[in-house]
Amino acid sequence: MADFAEILRSVGEFRRFQKLLLVALCFPNLLLPFLFASVLFVQSDPDRHCHTDWILRVAPNLTGEERLNLTVPRDPGGSLSRCLMFVPVDRDLDSIREYGLNETVQCQDGWEYDRSVYQATIVTDFNLVCDKANLVQVAQAVLMAGILLGCLLFGPLAESFGRKRTTQIPLVLIFIFTVTSGLSPNYYFYLASQFMAGLGYGGFRLNCILLATEWIGAKNRSLGSCVSQMFAAFGQAILAGVVFLIRDWRVAQWAMAAPMAMVVLYIWFIPESARWLLDRGRTKEVKQLILKVAAVNKRTVPESLLEKIMVNKSVEKGGIGALFGSPVLRRRFLVITLAWFSLNLSYFCVTLNVGNFGLDIFLTQTAFGLTEVPAHLLCIWLLEVLGRKRSLMSTLLTGSSLCILILAVPRSNAVAVTILATSGRFFMNWAGSICNVYIHELFPTSCRQTASGLGSIAIRVAGLLSPLLNLASVYHWSAPTVVFSGITLASGALVSLLPETRRTELPDSTDEAEGRRNGFTVKSGSALILDKPGRIETTKL
Repeated sequence: MADFAEILRSVGEFRRFQKLLLVALCFPNLLLPFLFASVLFVQSDPDRHCHTDWILRVAPNLTGEERLNLTVPRDPGGSLSRCLMFVPVDRDLDSIREYGLNETVQCQDGWEYDRSVYQATIVTDFNLVCDKANLVQVAQAVLMAGILLGCLLFGPLAESFGRKRTTQIPLVLIFIFTVTSGLSPNYYFYLASQFMAGLGYGGFRLNCILLATEWIGAKNRSLGSCVSQMFAAFGQAILAGVVFLIRDWRVAQWAMAAPMAMVVLYIWFIPESARWLLDRGRTKEVKQLILKVAAVNKRTVPESLLEKIMVNKSVEKGGIGALFGSPVLRRRFLVITLAWFSLNLSYFCVTLNVGNFGLDIFLTQTAFGLTEVPAHLLCIWLLEVLGRKRSLMSTLLTGSSLCILILAVPRSNAVAVTILATSGRFFMNWAGSICNVYIHELFPTSCRQTASGLGSIAIRVAGLLSPLLNLASVYHWSAPTVVFSGITLASGALVSLLPETRRTELPDSTDEAEGRRNGFTVKSGSALILDKPGRIETTKL
């Protein structure tokens, strides 16, 4: 049976086909941040007052100021009440002016909102104010729950149904339910649409990186993850500019859906992962696909190699059973998942605590997106220079140390605290890109996406726990920093237990992942070379 690394070298490890596939799979990440427009760009407590046009039936010539003074009570600070109005009465204007109105009630006919920042948000369209104000957080939680379930669902499904289908179907879900979100007639329809769109988001972000990675050679494999992350970072910056120009959450949803329609059309033409097909024993399909890829890359595949591909291959049992059935894989999974969880817990806690930079929300969002780009660019370089293990250890330990240093700086020194917090966030983001590459290289094809899917859940759990951890500051302001920095330091140290995978081929079986091939054990840092039948050589990487 031909080794897939040999096949990939024959057709080209990173030529025209791989570059086109990478761009096709990364481009949607430029659009996906728009999914968060409705819950990110939300003024949850906008200036407003009750709609009180009832008095115009009594006195149609009243000015706006007079109408509000007569019909809306004032709070103790002298401002117009945001949630109360005077009970409408059947009296003439002179009587109302002379005796006034005293009995108040919750707004009965809706609100009039200040539109100076946004033309429309889910708050203003669905009146998520006063006793319904907490529903904004519910909307955010529902979206995150959808993403969490998408990771849990489409990760294992990729092992059974392939990388192609579990990349295509999530994009269709995103497109359909982004459109329906913008058309939502009520809050509950909106929640259902957001949940389904989140389901697609989690599935696509998980599988697009793997599909690209499995077609790229060892030397350029890190591009599959880092370029995808970089497109998402640019998407965050573009999102801020688009919303700044539009200022309407419904139109922002449709602004994403328009180019996404093009993606949904071309995504059906992307190829399946030949590595997955080979693992499933579908060798005839692999041969046809290899010939097509070779034609795109203008390479010729030796006939002898095609004959090797046609040899039948037994299908290895994969999924969760293979992942946890092997002590080696189980240990690797727990270590890399703890690292993924801890860095995201630190990232979200720091992000929520950076404070007010003195910038408006649009400029802040643009800055957040653009500052992530250098992290992903540096990641491509660092992974090849230092390797996966040392890169992940150094970024985790450096990032957590910077966060701990915050405790040594006087809280009154806002500049120093902000610099340390932002620098720590930068290294955590950097470590996240490394994890995306590393987790694909640690596990065999039969359970690679299961490991990635279950590991991605750690990201979502960290996002849900970070606000709760920040609440610990009521006991002591340093408590959240001590907890998330301590966990990240510990996870950084545990990464030393993982093997180095730089410039090694992706393992196709559990034996290969554990370092055993044909009864021989391969040490970390060495590569197995099958020179001739019966002759095996091991060389240092």
